[in-house]
Amino acid sequence: MPARRQLSHNHTLGIGRREVLQVGYSGLLGAGLPAILSQQAQAAKAKGSTTDQPKRPKSVLIVFLTGAPSHHDTFDMKPDAPVEIRGEFKPIATSVPGVHFSEHIPQLAKRSDKYAVIRTLSHSDNNHLMSTHHLLTGNKQPGAFFDKVASRDDWPCYSSACSYLRPRRDGIPSGVNLPTFLLQGPLTWPGQHAGFLGPKYDPWQITGDPNKKDFRVESLTLASGIDVSRLEKRQELLAEVNRQQQRIGEVAEARRLSDDQQLAFSILTSSKLAQAFQLNRESDAMRDRYGRHTTGQSLLLARRLVQVGVPVVQTNIGRVQNWDSHGNIFPTLKNRLLPPLDQGVAALLDDMESLGLLDETLVVMLGEFGRTPKINKGKGRDHWGPCFFGLFAGAGVQGGQVIGKSDAIGAYPVTRAYSPNDVGATIYGALGIPAEAVVRDRLNRPARLNTGTVIEPLYTGAAS
Repeated sequence: MPARRQLSHNHTLGIGRREVLQVGYSGLLGAGLPAILSQQAQAAKAKGSTTDQPKRPKSVLIVFLTGAPSHHDTFDMKPDAPVEIRGEFKPIATSVPGVHFSEHIPQLAKRSDKYAVIRTLSHSDNNHLMSTHHLLTGNKQPGAFFDKVASRDDWPCYSSACSYLRPRRDGIPSGVNLPTFLLQGPLTWPGQHAGFLGPKYDPWQITGDPNKKDFRVESLTLASGIDVSRLEKRQELLAEVNRQQQRIGEVAEARRLSDDQQLAFSILTSSKLAQAFQLNRESDAMRDRYGRHTTGQSLLLARRLVQVGVPVVQTNIGRVQNWDSHGNIFPTLKNRLLPPLDQGVAALLDDMESLGLLDETLVVMLGEFGRTPKINKGKGRDHWGPCFFGLFAGAGVQGGQVIGKSDAIGAYPVTRAYSPNDVGATIYGALGIPAEAVVRDRLNRPARLNTGTVIEPLYTGAAS
């Protein structure tokens, strides 16, 4: 019986056995690489056609204002309302005649011709978790109740449905969420993963501040002294290790892991994806334009991910409830929240337009609901689902328009209201996925992906 070949520490590939275990398995079998490592070729075909659209956008960039901003103090001001409604901020003119926004978003006001604002988004929930699920999936949470945490019964987020219906194995993930994961104590916010489609369709979650000098994505960072050429040699070594696992190799799950390893190598050796995370490749001037803060650098990173072909990128502007201003709302907005948002999103729109990305990318900015018309005793505003705003730009959206009108105190729509389901249909439409597409859960049960309607005035300019 021939002797079994041994793998010594000083083997011919120039990489130690310990390195194989650290990088080969940790880096290649999923530590930091969730769903994108286990995407499979099977997918349900979407029903319907989008051939009537002159150009199919490639990507969606969601700027999610976690905790929900006040529409009264940003994009739907009520200067003629009583002081307990209108608040402390003053309206300023925008680049569109007759349209006024808050004085604390001057850069966005100057660029109002680049985007459309919907003032009549509406739903019936006032709970953060339920509402977040609704906005980030385009569907109400199954069995929803107050503070119902994420589960595998939830609907898939947009990138997960994209991964399911448009699978890819080129090393580029279908979705990336950054720079925070919405989690607080025992509560995990729903709407951040693939729900009933299963974990292999989960988006890639990046947690880390892109504004820090030592920012890096561990799963795309090789061990010290290891470069891409040596990693390719490591694949040969890993193949040898796998050949020795004969008993395991007979199991179907092991074959799946082998496929995942191939995809992991594809990701790790994909220079354009790895380079997307290297913000130091941007000029100092560009980084300064976005702002040297977490918001600005996260938006710059989002643009870089869109640029390399990630279909859905979600940038959370702060941790959970960052915009949840039940008290001291005016100094909080004025001094902490609005300035970096104003700078970062204005730079994002300019940058994407100059690069030609805005024509093929739908940019959506919104929170999970609005805030109460009346200022409370703590000088803040509470949760309010019946009326709130959304900003939409790119991918054929006609800029320079305000869609919908709320009542005199910003409490309810007086023109057509648009639901989170409609937001979902619009996002899926931008991705070339019809709302009537059918997905199947882990038990192979079919479900229509979305029941909303594309918000047509965004593209026609005929507000309804």
